[in-house]
Amino acid sequence: MDLEKLEKFVQFAKDSGVSELKYESEKEKFSVTLPIASSIQQVVGIPQQAPSLTSSLPKEAGGSEKSDVSSKDENVIEITSPFVGTFYRSPSPEAEAFVKPGDKVNPGKVLCIVEAMKIMNEIESDVSGEVLEVCVENENYVEFGQVLFKLRR
Repeated sequence: MDLEKLEKFVQFAKDSGVSELKYESEKEKFSVTLPIASSIQQVVGIPQQAPSLTSSLPKEAGGSEKSDVSSKDENVIEITSPFVGTFYRSPSPEAEAFVKPGDKVNPGKVLCIVEAMKIMNEIESDVSGEVLEVCVENENYVEFGQVLFKLRR
């Protein structure tokens, strides 16, 4: 095995920002899985033609603390799950939720935890704003790109 080639492969995966990369040829087979850094995806003013990621989810996957928030408002930011896992609103079952509707948040504020492959990943805000809606109930399974929170700038 060529160590230099393997190092370049791993570096390419890191630079690309992917969590998993595989390569296979007749002679070689490489696979690398990297930890995913907490990230937040912003979606502002989604075109009407775009399919909703949550529209195909069952009703019970929705949140318990909902408000009448329109994603068409340019001041509303949707915080989505960066990966598949289990959603937790607090660091432990007896602890207070990280955030609730009405809370003001700043960049770096932990919003929730998404457990993926036995790793607890803190999801942080990278914007300032007010929490309008928690879109997922505690301990529910979440998909990649599923809306977790709605914030107003």
